[in-house]
Amino acid sequence: MSDQEKQPATKEPAAPQRRSPIYWFLLLLLGFVTISFLSTAFSTDSTLSFSQLLEQIEAGNVSKITIRGQQVVGELREPIAPRAGDDSRAKDSKPIKRFGTTLPPQVGEEWLKQLQLKKIEVLAESPTTYDDLFMIISVAGLVLLFFFAWTMIRRTRDQMMGGGMLGGVTKSPARRYDSGGKRITFDDVAGLGGVKKDLQEIVLFLKEAEKFHRLGAEVPKGVLLMGPPGTGKTLLARAIAGEAEVPFFSINGSEFIQLFVGVGAGRVRDMFKTAQDSAPAILFIDEIDAVGRQRGAGLGGGHDEREQTLNQILSEMDGFSPTSTVIVLAATNRPDVLDPALLRPGRFDRHITVDRPTLEAREELFELHSRKVPITEEVDFKRLARATVGLTGADIRNLVNEAALWATRHDKDKVDMDDFEYARDKVLMGAKREDVLSEKEKKVTAYHEAGHAVLAWLVPGSDPVHKVTVIPRGRSLGVTQLVPEEDRHNMGQSDMRARLIMMLGGRTAEKMQFDEYSAGAENDLKQATSLARRMVTQWGMSERLGPVAYSHGEDQPFLGREMAHEHRVFSEHTAQIIDEEITNILHACAERAKKILTENRDKLEALAAALLEHEMIDTEDIEKLIGPSIHQQTDSGSSGAVEAASTRTERKRQSD
Repeated sequence: MSDQEKQPATKEPAAPQRRSPIYWFLLLLLGFVTISFLSTAFSTDSTLSFSQLLEQIEAGNVSKITIRGQQVVGELREPIAPRAGDDSRAKDSKPIKRFGTTLPPQVGEEWLKQLQLKKIEVLAESPTTYDDLFMIISVAGLVLLFFFAWTMIRRTRDQMMGGGMLGGVTKSPARRYDSGGKRITFDDVAGLGGVKKDLQEIVLFLKEAEKFHRLGAEVPKGVLLMGPPGTGKTLLARAIAGEAEVPFFSINGSEFIQLFVGVGAGRVRDMFKTAQDSAPAILFIDEIDAVGRQRGAGLGGGHDEREQTLNQILSEMDGFSPTSTVIVLAATNRPDVLDPALLRPGRFDRHITVDRPTLEAREELFELHSRKVPITEEVDFKRLARATVGLTGADIRNLVNEAALWATRHDKDKVDMDDFEYARDKVLMGAKREDVLSEKEKKVTAYHEAGHAVLAWLVPGSDPVHKVTVIPRGRSLGVTQLVPEEDRHNMGQSDMRARLIMMLGGRTAEKMQFDEYSAGAENDLKQATSLARRMVTQWGMSERLGPVAYSHGEDQPFLGREMAHEHRVFSEHTAQIIDEEITNILHACAERAKKILTENRDKLEALAAALLEHEMIDTEDIEKLIGPSIHQQTDSGSSGAVEAASTRTERKRQSD
């Protein structure tokens, strides 16, 4: 089953740090003092010219004057209106009571005597320098600076003791998912019946731990889910937490490794401590192979950060008590690279394989993922399940989504079977390319694909042909789509040779028609050579070599191990025999393909002509062109043999 999107974590993101109230109080106080000082120092109603000041002095309307250098501030006995001719004053309708004036440099003692004669009170002050204001601002700034520095030192000290900006890197980034959101249960996991049965025991332990402890039973400390990507390992872990209704902590293996040395081990300690505090709980480590690879396998020795993190995981799992209600789940698609100490009993006691879905499981997956998709009655999930052998739950979910997108693009109200067929072709064969082939390239591609199709149609043991196209898809110029009739878990030597014959059929057809080979057979040759090599070296299908497996270092996927050990464990003579046997198998299959295509040259040309005309043909079209396939004849022959045997048995029973 495909991994569904994770629900939002209940752990909210850290709120931004707020400044202390004292900081804001001091800042407001400083602003208030500054504004008050400036408003007091420069509080005048308006500015008078020197000539206006002389007129008011002569009229005896000035009561008091304060002289500050060249600046004069005074008060009038009776307010006067601003002059209408002065635009700046005309806008101010308020009468002038206090005034300010700038004295010209020529003013001297005679002017002071005039003030005395008019009995005007004269005060003299030093010019305003604002030194006091600057002093207040400087002192306040220093106080705020020392306060800020002291606050940062205190916070940094707390962070180094285990939290904050620097200490926070050792905090576990594991995300917690509660049942407050959408609850995932085993009902949301289609197929995988055997896997769910194995996991039911974990759920029962989390719900009724005392029932196990009463009889001295111990639940596995760790459960390792192994399987290809997209088969539903993460979803199964979520389902266990949903069934047991316990906290679920999730983390990816790559999140342990960071820049600083020791961070990974610190995060492991914090993660296990958090899980223990929330027990009973489930701790899920996804992609554990990122941190759990074999130790001592690389060039860096055993002291790098990754291996120290693995050591801490092993130590923490050993620290669990037998009655601990924290279960560690882990998922990986590379169990072959995990450290043996991680897999031993007492750590990950139980290993569960989550394999690709079977026929019935694929049908359930189609039904599950189509619940929210309006579909027509003609959609046959069983037919789709038969035509999608090897697809995982994630692939099927993507296929259903592609069908819905294609139907939406054509303004349909419901998704029909044609939309699913289009989506299946897109997923299995790739999207159509906009490349336009020349006539020669198209003809070469047509004969190439016709060669594959004829051999798959006529050779026993090959998979049935579903569709053939010369429309460029994905990375290929043409595709011959084969769909197995049933899930196959084992394959015999004759079936493998049939597959090799089919693989080499495209190249053979090109040679027969154009008397030359093309580069289009590159992928066919790679796959055929790989299959033939495994037949010889791994499966003992060579009479000269016998029942011996010849390893090529596949079990040592690390550079350090490959440099420390010999890459090849057999002699040069054996290597020569292996090469000869591989060559013999491929040559024999190529000759067999050439013989069959020569005997059925008319069928080859008929299929090639149909591909050139229609660009795509399916099973029904092929049957009309070249007759029924070997699979249909075999099925009818088998059913006839069964009926004959039943008739003979019935006759014998009646005679007895």
